[in-house]
Amino acid sequence: MAVDIVMPQMGESIFEGTITKWLKKPGDKVERDEPLFEISTDKVDAEIPSPSAGVLKEIKVGEGQTVPIQTVVGVIDAAGSAAAPALAPAKTEAPAPFAPAPVKAAAPAAPPAAAPKAVPAPVTAAPRAAMPAAAPPAAQDGGRIHSSPLVRRMAAEHGIDLSTVAGTGAGGRISKQDIEAVIAGGGVQGGAVPAASTSVAPSRPAPPPAAAPAPPGVSGSQAHVALETAVPREKIYFGHYEVQPMSPMRQRIAEHMVASKRVSAHVYSVDEIDMTKVAALRAKSKDEFEERYETKLTFMPFFVKAAVAGLRAFPTLNASLDGTNVVLHKEINIGIAVALDWGLLVPVVKNADEKNILGIQRTMNDLAERARSKKLKPEEVQESTFSITNPGVFGGLFGLPVISQPNVGILGLGAIEKRPVVINDSIAIRSMCYVTLSYDHRVVDGAIAHQFLHKVKETLENWSEPVL
Repeated sequence: MAVDIVMPQMGESIFEGTITKWLKKPGDKVERDEPLFEISTDKVDAEIPSPSAGVLKEIKVGEGQTVPIQTVVGVIDAAGSAAAPALAPAKTEAPAPFAPAPVKAAAPAAPPAAAPKAVPAPVTAAPRAAMPAAAPPAAQDGGRIHSSPLVRRMAAEHGIDLSTVAGTGAGGRISKQDIEAVIAGGGVQGGAVPAASTSVAPSRPAPPPAAAPAPPGVSGSQAHVALETAVPREKIYFGHYEVQPMSPMRQRIAEHMVASKRVSAHVYSVDEIDMTKVAALRAKSKDEFEERYETKLTFMPFFVKAAVAGLRAFPTLNASLDGTNVVLHKEINIGIAVALDWGLLVPVVKNADEKNILGIQRTMNDLAERARSKKLKPEEVQESTFSITNPGVFGGLFGLPVISQPNVGILGLGAIEKRPVVINDSIAIRSMCYVTLSYDHRVVDGAIAHQFLHKVKETLENWSEPVL
């Protein structure tokens, strides 16, 4: 029995989705609710589970294609028919990053026995030949391996040792793109690749036809367009640089950021907060907090509570603009920016004003983990009334973030570090933190912005709420 796989509707305001990756290929067995493919919408990225157990019989919509919701993107043979695996060889052209490979595969039609021997050599050798030039061998340092659940699952499926993979994400984090690059190179990232590249050196001339027109400025740009159109999801290597097509999520981020800068009149204010009291309280309580509640205590819940106090005192910042009307929200929903290996999401802590430190910490941890494993629901990244971003976690002194629409303000947190400061005409060592407020000057004036920051500062420097 054939079961249609359809593009799901991920939210009321979402009417289409882009397939970013098929996790199975025709002929593969699948279990019900097993991740089948990944999609990207203008709200979230998500893994879509299989609607039925059986064998993936056909893929109707390829990777990189955008289709309306309820479109049939594939078919599962729920009975697991033996005919399905016959479709698998058609996918051998997918790993080849350039067009010539399929042409060679199609030419020797007469001798079927010789064709399989001729095809694998150019198809598999071309990516391996390119890989050593693009990525250095990974070094094993014995340290902690930073990766997401999705990355770990992909590595396990392909038998890849993550300790041999060089992460290109923040802080050396291994991204999905890193794993995909290793898989494209034959599942190895150091030892076996050089041997493969030397053995296929004579066939290296395959890429030059595409690379030849690249060096001139204008013609190079035209070549990029042509190649990206032909191979939308592959990196394209030229002599001294490479072209990477933007992912669907990166395209949505670009659209939102440009729209925000075009719509909102961005103004920035900066203040400095003495976090010594909060830092001491956290240091004293974090071990017991983690033992009692089975979750780590970070600084972020303190900033969320301080922001809530500021928004209560100055509700103009807990607003949005609708034409010529200012909408003042009664609920306080705080969007927390989460950096992912493949982009940025802003899941929302709903009704943050009704939660204590534990409630905020648990909610943030849950949202962040599900954002990294692509399990967020669209409504969980909607309806924020104010946002917070934390460049300080990456060592930034402070940042000037772009407002997340339709909010009129976003708080940026810098690194908390000990610095000498003057207190009562004496020099003391204190845990200090710069905070910035980006606000929409169409709605918020500088006086309100600085009063809000002062309220945040006052709340944190005179913290009195228990955490246990």
